[in-house]
This record gives sequence, C-alpha cells and structure tokens, in this order.
Amino acid sequence: MISGPRGRIRAGVPLTAVTAGTVAMVVSYAGPLALVLAAASAAGLSQAQASSWVWAVSIGAGVTCVGLSWWSRAPVITAFSTPGAAILVTALPQHGYAEAVGAFLAAGVAATALTATGVFARVMARIPAGVVAAMLAGTLFSFGTAVFTSVRDAPLLAGAMVVAYLLARRLVPTYAVVCALAVGLMVAGVTGGLRVDLPGLGLAVPHVTVPQFSLGALVGIGVPLLVATLAGQYAPGIAVLNAAGYRPDSRVVCGTTGLVSVLLAPFGSHAVNPAAITAAICTGPDAHRDPAKRWIAGVTCGVGYLVVGCFGSTLVALFTGLPKALVATLAGVALLGSIGSSLARTVADERDREASVITFLATASGVTVAGIGSPFWGLLAGVAAHLLLGTAKGRRSLPERGSDGPASRVPTPQRMRTAPDGGS
Repeated sequence: MISGPRGRIRAGVPLTAVTAGTVAMVVSYAGPLALVLAAASAAGLSQAQASSWVWAVSIGAGVTCVGLSWWSRAPVITAFSTPGAAILVTALPQHGYAEAVGAFLAAGVAATALTATGVFARVMARIPAGVVAAMLAGTLFSFGTAVFTSVRDAPLLAGAMVVAYLLARRLVPTYAVVCALAVGLMVAGVTGGLRVDLPGLGLAVPHVTVPQFSLGALVGIGVPLLVATLAGQYAPGIAVLNAAGYRPDSRVVCGTTGLVSVLLAPFGSHAVNPAAITAAICTGPDAHRDPAKRWIAGVTCGVGYLVVGCFGSTLVALFTGLPKALVATLAGVALLGSIGSSLARTVADERDREASVITFLATASGVTVAGIGSPFWGLLAGVAAHLLLGTAKGRRSLPERGSDGPASRVPTPQRMRTAPDGGS
C-alpha cells in the first residue's frame, strides 16, 4: 500500500511514466473538450468566454494534478467534469451565463464542504471493495471494446497499433503503449489521417464573469452538476487510486479540487475533480513497474494541462485533429491492465460476487438517468444488491426454533425418545 508524501526523487525521468501522463492528457481533451465547446456554442458564448472556459478548466486541472501528485507521491490525476459538461450542453442555454457561473460557484462550495469534512470519504469506506472494483471495470469496459470497433472502422490504423502493442508487450513490455502511439501517429501521418491546423500560438486571456444567483439556475444547473460530479467523477476517481494501492487523504484530494473549482468559477470553470478513466492510465504497471514512481505520470499530465491552458483554444486543434480511431485505440490498450485487475477484484470475494457482477453490468450498460451516468447507477445497484443479499443470507443462516443449532441446545422430549442409547 502506498500513501502519504514520502519518497525522494531519484535521478532520471522514466519515459513510460511521462508517456502515460501524456496519453492521459490527450485522452482528457480528445473527447470531453468537445462537450465543453458544444455547451459554449449552444449557449451562444463569445469567443473570449469560450476561450476563458478552456483556460480555467485546464489551469485548474493542471495545478491540482501537479500539486497533488507531488504532495502525495501518487499519480493523482484530475480533470474537468465530463458528466457536468454533458449536462451543460442542454442546461446552459436555458439560463444566463452569469447565473450559470453562480451555479458553478455554489456547486463548488457544496462539493468542497462534502469532501473536505470527510462525509464523502465515510460513505465510500462502507462500500465493499468488490463493488467499487466492478464499478471501475464497468466504466472502463467500453474503452476496451472500442479497440475492436476501431479495428473494424479503421483496420489499417487501429490494427497496426494493436499489433505493435502486442509485439512490444512480448519484446519490450515497458514501452508497449509508447510503441502503439508511435505506430499510430506514423500510420495516420502516412495515410493523411492527421488533420492538425494550428493557426499560430497565442496566450489565452482569462475573462471574468461576475456571478449572479437565481433559484432556477441553482436547481437546473447547480444541483445536477454537483450530483453528477460527485457520483460520476469523485467516487470513481478515488476508487481508481484505492484499487491501485494508493491511499492519499481523500479529504485533501477532493477538498482541493473543490476549492480550485470555486476559485476558477468566475472564469468559466464548471468543475475540477479527480479523474477516473485517465487516472487508470497512470496508476497501472504500464505507467511504471515501480508504483512509487508513477506519480511522475501525474505531474506530466498536469504540466500538459497547463501548457494547453496557457495557449487556450489555439492548441485545442492539436487534439481535435487526431483521428478518433487513434485516440480510442490508444486509450483502450493503455487501459488493458486496469481492466484486467478490476475484473479480477470484481469476482475475488465470493460473498459479494453477485452484487459486484450486478454493479459491473449496470455500469457497463452505459445507462443515463436524469443526466447522471451509469457509474453512479451501477454503484447504487451494487450497494442495494449487497444490502439485500446480505440481509437474505443473514436470515437463512439464523437457526430455526427447535433445530439442532446453537439456539436449541436443550434436548426436546422427542429427541430424548429417539436417542440411540435406549431404542424406541
């Protein structure tokens, strides 16, 4: 088990950890950023406001990623809330932007209070380990299957990456993901799949919006954003760290991201939180064979966030120009180790196996209800199954009145008459 701010920095920077952090950063922008831009477009935000939004979530994720990873000597990966951004695509146009910023601020304050006080950690501590692992496995499941849909849609690009990964796993397993990325970029470049058009570097200019508070925005944006972020990001994010053997103080990790969300809300940041998917890329053995050195992946990811944030939307084109099949395949092969270990822990404890399998299936289904994603509903279903099955097993194990169990040690007249010492 790894915990606390211990360890000394040794000479040399491991390439695999740097690569894992870079891959995590690329995956963070390649998909979720499209939701942020879609929400900004749907709400009719100006270019300055949209650029400030990208700057705020990038700087927030970068500062927390670097700071928390350095402090804990664990790969603490943070990101901007993906389910929160998905909610904003439809909710943001219904309210004024200043009111939305007020809702961001209120949600950040609530998240900080719930996590820094330990309430959130106490709830998580009562959930069986197998159920938590099943939620993680179900969350990562679609990324694993996306490798094969990418092979179907882009056989040359994705197929070459998979072959390169497998060959590297046999010959140089430490650099398997690096080889897959290199081959993917080479094939995409040769076939013309890279569509990167950088208009020129320019520093982003933060744009401050004075928050306004309205009941409609607090209920329509703040509450769904808080619930989706806590359930869909905080819970899986902490679960990823714990599953990999890292035990940083969750009150510090979650409280820090909540506080940063509050500070950056006037600049457009909707929520900064512990990451789950990208964290799994940096916490597995592919990031580094030595778990004590994987924190470098977290620092690398954070530095990447800061660089992108400083240049705002200029470098967004770098990530949106990568082929979807390349990003999907890269994320899938990088998560194979985490998927395997999570599945192993899902069925390891026979007592909670059914509840864990229910959690996995519900999470892997991808169902979304009331704007809240499947990780929350899978976790809820698993906990409910754990409680119900535990109650049922407890009732079955109670000795019936008049049985031969501990509750009936005094022999009844019938037992005395049929005892083998005197015949009937």
